[in-house]
Amino acid sequence: MNDAHASLKRETAADGMSGGREQKLPLRDWILLPVLGLLTICVVAFSAEAIAWRTFPESASSVRDCYRSGGVGAIPNSVCWEKVPEGELTEFKFNSCGDRAGMECGPKPPETLRIVMVGSSFAMGLYTARERTFAALLPTELSRQTRHKIELYNEGILGGAPPLISQNFNRALAAKPDLILWILTPWDMGNTAFELNGNAPLRSPEPAGKKGSMAWTLHRLKFAVTTNSIYNTALDRWHQDKLNLLLRHFLYESQTLYLQSYMKGSMRTLAGFLYTEPDAEWRDHLRGTDIYASDIEERSRVAGVPVVAVLIPNRAQAAMLSMDEWPAGYDPYKLGEEVRAIVTSHGGTYIDILPDFRNIPNSERYYMPVDGHPNADWHAMISEMLVKELTSGAVPALRVAAQPQAAQEHER
Repeated sequence: MNDAHASLKRETAADGMSGGREQKLPLRDWILLPVLGLLTICVVAFSAEAIAWRTFPESASSVRDCYRSGGVGAIPNSVCWEKVPEGELTEFKFNSCGDRAGMECGPKPPETLRIVMVGSSFAMGLYTARERTFAALLPTELSRQTRHKIELYNEGILGGAPPLISQNFNRALAAKPDLILWILTPWDMGNTAFELNGNAPLRSPEPAGKKGSMAWTLHRLKFAVTTNSIYNTALDRWHQDKLNLLLRHFLYESQTLYLQSYMKGSMRTLAGFLYTEPDAEWRDHLRGTDIYASDIEERSRVAGVPVVAVLIPNRAQAAMLSMDEWPAGYDPYKLGEEVRAIVTSHGGTYIDILPDFRNIPNSERYYMPVDGHPNADWHAMISEMLVKELTSGAVPALRVAAQPQAAQEHER
């Protein structure tokens, strides 16, 4: 009994001594634990990236495959397909003049009022099936309401900012229009001042090899090193990452989070046009727009063709308009007022669709959250807005036709 008691005391004492000292991990554990942690991180990251790729697949082909370097418009009679991560697979079919017009270029049919539309990707209907774009929907409804045969020939092109529209305006006039419809967006106006003053930012030349290939990666790395822009290149690469796209897509579906990011976060440099008082950069953009508008409208006046311009909001501007409230120092209507002043000062007509967005809750949902281009429902909505403004009397040739008395009585 005494022996057992003594043995128990010795074990208790040994336990107390060992409990007072920190146990050392074997060297094997010091190696295995970090490896397991790193492996766990890699598995999680790989799984998240795989989910992102599956959620947002994209095509290897692009509409840009149909565009030639230095040319205006697409390659004549070309057809390309593209699916961007947030959009649907879309066909881009161009006629013999390189336009996505849905018709052949050439003389207009007799007794037809021809509208030639100019602008950039919104006008072109980028990432939307052509038959669902407002360029396709607009003439049908205008014809119905005016009781005239209306044709809309679409010359919207990639990169169709005011400098390019002005430079190639003879193409629009050569189509013998009865009216020029000029679609302007904040992006269009934000791409005037650099061309105007010759201070275009340095851009990486097009690399050889497919995007994401080793040749493409090495080219981007070389450009980053030679221009001391490694940080910007890394940031650009992160913005192109599918996991980044997945996270931003779902975060930007929140109107509040999206506007916070746009105004004060990662996209704050784009928000200058929303300021109540434009900064120096946007004053340059407005000055450039004014110069190009003057050239476009003067040539139209000489040709005897009226110009009708409209500002179409981007996603952030549409969100603010829907909210009908915004922080101090911002005004989503300000740019529309500036465009109106520019267009009308040179003899053109401005139609205003911005107030219509007040009646559309969360109108930003009609745009891709990250890419920013609109979807097919947006095109239907814009078509209705344009029809209402174009037939309101602002454009004499497009006034709504008076209905016969019998038709009016039938409607009553």
